[in-house]
Amino acid sequence: MQANTHFNSNQAVRQAIQPALSLTKKLFFFVAAGTLALTSCKKEEGVDPNPTTPVVQPLTLEEGIKVKTELVDRVADPELPDYIVTKHIAVNAELTIRPGVVIAFERDIRMDVNTDGLIIAQGTAGKKIRFIGVQKTKGYWVGIAHYSRSNANVFEHVEVLHAGSRPIFSTTKSALFISGSQAQIALKNTLFSQNDGYGLYVYGGGILREFARNAFTTNTEAGIMVDPENVAKLDAASTFTGGNGHNVVDVTAGGIKNSPNDVVWAGFADKTPYRISGDFAVNAAWKLSPGVTLEMNRDAVIRINSDGYISAKGTPTEKITFTGANRTAGFWKGIICYSADSKNVIENAEISNAGSNVIVSGKKANVAVYGNRATMTIKNTQISNSGGYGVFVSYGASVNTDVTTANSFAANAQTNVMIEK
Repeated sequence: MQANTHFNSNQAVRQAIQPALSLTKKLFFFVAAGTLALTSCKKEEGVDPNPTTPVVQPLTLEEGIKVKTELVDRVADPELPDYIVTKHIAVNAELTIRPGVVIAFERDIRMDVNTDGLIIAQGTAGKKIRFIGVQKTKGYWVGIAHYSRSNANVFEHVEVLHAGSRPIFSTTKSALFISGSQAQIALKNTLFSQNDGYGLYVYGGGILREFARNAFTTNTEAGIMVDPENVAKLDAASTFTGGNGHNVVDVTAGGIKNSPNDVVWAGFADKTPYRISGDFAVNAAWKLSPGVTLEMNRDAVIRINSDGYISAKGTPTEKITFTGANRTAGFWKGIICYSADSKNVIENAEISNAGSNVIVSGKKANVAVYGNRATMTIKNTQISNSGGYGVFVSYGASVNTDVTTANSFAANAQTNVMIEK
């Protein structure tokens, strides 16, 4: 039998788990690694064949996880908690949560899964594991901060609801926050909903080991904010649109680092756009799939550096779109290509609303190709609403010779194509 974790027993399950709890007594209990044994008795003469089922009380978790621990489903009603967390809790050992378990958090309480801990929360389609607020209101508890590097960390058939009462990192609120060098988790069939802030925030250094069929709905910010290194892990079947403050995949500033493999950003079945902030540098092979939309925040820029290239090949029916988060002319800075790689291609695309500020050499443009031998092919693309030129090509750089006729242009503040000679 495994070592014990300290819990308290509650006097009664609060109706809809909202009024204040009345704690009646403390108790220690042990949870075995295997299944719990149930005792049964034969029907005896004179014994009521339909006895009243005893009410099972939730247990109060008030200390950290310091030894290997298993939490089991104690209360049949999935709307009521099996465990209630009343104090900040640190997971510093292996924590296994069985299917059907509901863990409710008191006001402003958080859980930290630390580097020497790990969490295995594997529910089923019929018996989900739920992390919720004691009061089922948006932004009631803080959330879960995950720093563990174990490759056993997993959330599967899990719901994370009602978090975001306070920032979980810096000034950012999120129901689940993944941070730290090599901190990792697999997320599958997991719902992040009704959270004040983001549903999921993956900070630089964190790793999405697996990501499949997750859903993000009715979160105050976007459902997810993710660093650029993890974007390629996102699957087409996950959904990011559904009553969120911003129905986008929010991508933090940074960019695509050197990689021996192509970095492919796929489109989503629900057509959610990516939204990029700040200076986004490309230092590897970056491929955008047909139908992808990139929304750029104010003054954001995409830089295709000399050791990278962009391949954005849409189709006539599934164009790749580069535009501003605000669909107004001159909102973001634009795309600048310093790369001499012949694989730099933008085709069957739409590029609009850039040219907010000078992108290079005193010029504003939707697209700039700059530097000795820098090159790009642009075809079958609509280039519009620039605050400056549609396309600017510097001395020593090149584009396809038919750039002016192979594309369409509209409402650019300056010449559609400016080629220095």
